[in-house]
Formats: sequence, C-alpha cells, structure tokens
Amino acid sequence: MTEPKPLRADARRNRERVLAAAREAFASDGLAVPLDEIARRAGVGAGTVYRHFPTKEALFEAIVVDNLRVMADQARTQLDAADPGAALIGVLHYMVERGSGNRALFEALNQAGSDSTARVGAEVLDVLGDLLARAQAAGRIRPDLTARQVKAMLVGLNAAVEWLGDVTAEERRLLVDLVCDGLATH
Repeated sequence: MTEPKPLRADARRNRERVLAAAREAFASDGLAVPLDEIARRAGVGAGTVYRHFPTKEALFEAIVVDNLRVMADQARTQLDAADPGAALIGVLHYMVERGSGNRALFEALNQAGSDSTARVGAEVLDVLGDLLARAQAAGRIRPDLTARQVKAMLVGLNAAVEWLGDVTAEERRLLVDLVCDGLATH
C-alpha cells in the first residue's frame, strides 16, 4: 500500500480549519450538525469539506479518533505515577472533564463505532486496565473491578453530566469524586 500524497500547505490549512470547526460543532450538536454548517464555520466551501471527508461519518470519525487518542495519551502519562490510585482517579476526572459537553466523544464512548474508533477505544480501555491494575496492586482500588466496569462507569458519569445539563466544574468534580469513592478500598 502506498503512502498518501502529502497535502499542499493551503489544503492542509483548510483541512485543519474543517477539523477545528467540526470538533466544535460535533461537541455541541453531536451528529445532527449538517456538513454545510461545518463548512460555514470553517470559512470554506462545502466542496472543500467533501474533498477531505467524503461523508459526515468520515469527518466525525476523524474527530472522535483524535479525541480518544488524546485521552489514551494522557492516561499513558500516568502509568509511572508514584501514587497509582490517585493517578487513576485523576485520569477519570480528566476523561469526564474532556467528555463534558462533548456529545461526539460521549456518543463514541457509548457505542462501538467504526474499526478505527474501536481500535483507539481499545487503546483507551487497555491503558485504563493498566492504570487499574497498578492501583489495585498498590491496594488503593477495589480488587474486584475490571477495566470494562471502569469504562462503563465513565460512560455513566458522562451520561449523568449530560442529563444534569449546565453544571459547574465543581459540581462535575463532586459527581466524579462520589463515584470514585466507591472504587477505593476502605
């Protein structure tokens, strides 16, 4: 398989503008936003959007994969933390904060999605599993939890934040703390 030809500088800038506009639009409106609206927000024509992303789903996937990759990378930075329990809790706070108000990310966490979304989602689950195992080995987190249960908890927390509507960062932090208290060994 051949490598894709590098984009010209102007095409690369347009692609980035489309991605930035789509990131914002999908975060606030989810999949309901029309591609023409994304083109308008990006300041480009609809043809430019279609040239880079043939379907709305392809554009959505690019945004979701990027969001999930950022989450996985952030979680990986905590794998060598001195306090693995605090590291896991910190990552959960980060993930809920990043997912808060981001309908695209919430929808991706809540469903299987495409192959690339599933692949990066599996990376997130793997790193959560690694963090969880370290925290459990340190005696900080209940030994009967699995990474899938932690991911389900994240999906539930994001659903709760979505259901509550306009919550402050402090209210969101309290909600995550309440759930995380149930993860800790006592």
